Amino acid sequence: MTHIHYVECNTSHSSNFVIDVPVGAHWLLVITKTPAQFWVNGALKEYPAHSAILYRPSQKVYYQACAESFVNDWIRFESDEAYITESPLPFGVPFSLNDPEYCRKLFELLVIEHNFNRDYKESSIDCLLRTLFNKLLESIFQEDITPQYYNLLRLRTAIQNHPGDYWTIAKMADYLRISPGYLQSIYKKTFGVSCMDDVINSRIRIAKEYLIHSTQSVAEIASRCGYQNVEHFCRQFKKITGYPPRKFHKHAADQTD
Repeated sequence: MTHIHYVECNTSHSSNFVIDVPVGAHWLLVITKTPAQFWVNGALKEYPAHSAILYRPSQKVYYQACAESFVNDWIRFESDEAYITESPLPFGVPFSLNDPEYCRKLFELLVIEHNFNRDYKESSIDCLLRTLFNKLLESIFQEDITPQYYNLLRLRTAIQNHPGDYWTIAKMADYLRISPGYLQSIYKKTFGVSCMDDVINSRIRIAKEYLIHSTQSVAEIASRCGYQNVEHFCRQFKKITGYPPRKFHKHAADQTD
């Protein structure tokens, strides 16, 4: 069972902010939105924004602002859950998050669940914390998390959330303010797929949903998925799925009968 003592998100502090606790009483998770200094292995070290640090009970806690302001999310809690007490996460050592926006949303939900006494409060908090710790674990096993990685992640999220937009390599490069050639190189190196293939795959994925669950025509679906030419849409759809759109729709309908 886990009991939250306090949780806050997007909390802003002044330049002289310091937390100095020689022996912490509870578990403490801190996620930074700005650079900060942490006491690690007997020395004060600076870490970038989007760093996370987990302190176990009885551990020394010391961190401070190192700029005009310090902004963070944090949660202080007690727990006997194995996914926390036996976690392979490093204790008292910051590490970079691979998806800070995802973690921010989880913190916002944790704040809501903690502050309101709803019927399923305990189970909701448990689910959110388990998900948050999964994201922390994913982060420690990912290498080369840089500021440019976060920009690429925002671009990829925009592509997958809005595949029907008019995406071109030039537009995506301008989104990151880098050259088209450099974008193509680092995008594929980071995600294992080219930026345009990511666009195409996202479009075909949502097109499959429309074909199965909507009554729109193939031409309407093609337009909605960002294709100005229905024949081009049909060629790409067949190349990826093995079926022309109409046959895919019929095949999906036969599977549900």
